[in-house]
Amino acid sequence: MLDWWDIILRLGVATLASGIIGLNRDLHGKPIGVRTLGLVGLATATVVLLANPEALEAGRLSDATSRIIQGLLTGIGFLGAGVIVHADQSKVKGLTSAACVWFTACIGIVCGLGLWRLVIVALAIALFVLALGGPIERALHRVVRGPPDEQPPN
Repeated sequence: MLDWWDIILRLGVATLASGIIGLNRDLHGKPIGVRTLGLVGLATATVVLLANPEALEAGRLSDATSRIIQGLLTGIGFLGAGVIVHADQSKVKGLTSAACVWFTACIGIVCGLGLWRLVIVALAIALFVLALGGPIERALHRVVRGPPDEQPPN
């Protein structure tokens, strides 16, 4: 059985790492934030720990844990779908936030499994993409399309 400190560490890091992603979304005025994504990470880590703590302690992934992970990743898509909004017929908004919901579920799973290096690398890459992905996209669009006054009408 996992000891108290290991459980606190796994659940705490899952909540904190997912909450950091939520903070990014909240600071950008998106429909999800620290509480929502922190709870997604905490919940998924909790369920992974529930599956088979003895196997996790031994560093193995049991069949039960594998099935729970499959169910989590399938089910979390419904929560992510809730943040996608069709602004009009030509625009869909919220896809990045929906991807963040799915990502924080994955972070929770990885924390539940205690794979700390994977948590650190995945979180760092996600924060890089969230911080710099938009500006890089806009810059590339300007290079490809040219200045706004030179763009052909739709």
